Amino acid sequence: MSTAPAPGPRDSKPPQPAQTKPKPALIFDDPLDQQSADDTDRGWGERAPAGGSAADLARFLDEKPPHHI
Repeated sequence: MSTAPAPGPRDSKPPQPAQTKPKPALIFDDPLDQQSADDTDRGWGERAPAGGSAADLARFLDEKPPHHI
């Protein structure tokens, strides 16, 4: 007879947890120090500035008040 223990569940190592990314640390910066989308012209729906009279005419026609139709 052998004196070595029989292989079985007691001898196997428990499964290692999967490597996961650590959660990002909490950031306590002041959020008002950062520029938001509303702080820009693009955030308010403005077009990027384009030169030329055709662009000016297109903007005028897009922004014409209803009583000027």
